[in-house]
Amino acid sequence: MILSNVEIQRALDERRLVIDPEPSPRKPTAGEPECPYQTSAVDLRLSREISIYKGDTSPVVIDLTKGSFRHLAAVMEPRQLTQDQPLTLAPKRFILGRTHETVELPLSENADSSLAARVEGRSSYARCGLLVHFTAPTIHAGFKGVITLEIMNLGPYSIVLRPEMPICQLIIEEVRGVPFRNDSQFQGQQRPAGT
Repeated sequence: MILSNVEIQRALDERRLVIDPEPSPRKPTAGEPECPYQTSAVDLRLSREISIYKGDTSPVVIDLTKGSFRHLAAVMEPRQLTQDQPLTLAPKRFILGRTHETVELPLSENADSSLAARVEGRSSYARCGLLVHFTAPTIHAGFKGVITLEIMNLGPYSIVLRPEMPICQLIIEEVRGVPFRNDSQFQGQQRPAGT
């Protein structure tokens, strides 16, 4: 079952879902910033920190069967976005970003259910060719950390990415029963390239 915006806010109040900093405002109000709570999702923002591939043109082969995806830090470099120095993402370019917010989906042995989530791009950005988090959208119950975003410009024009722009949406789902812990390799991640 997908949670509505009312249920998402209830889960935040009950600490079954933790988003830090918590998105606000909670309701649309004239003259206030745009409300990040859609009817069945909440918007998350782009962090200042992104990772881009280094300018090295030597051939790099990533053998996924050897776990070499963990070594992305060796072929990527971090960049800091600012309002004055955003990133202009050219067509066919790929970067890693992360959410500004930390998300936690705590497990509780005293509950009948827990929460999981899916992270999806925003349709208004997709219509411009911006692909955000284009595979493996599941955020498992028990996860805590920032969410790494795979971002690619599939459109014909460059797209400007600014820090704290609403970049994706989090869809919260109820999981029946409480799963046993089996944390992913990305538990507690803080940087887009996994370092």
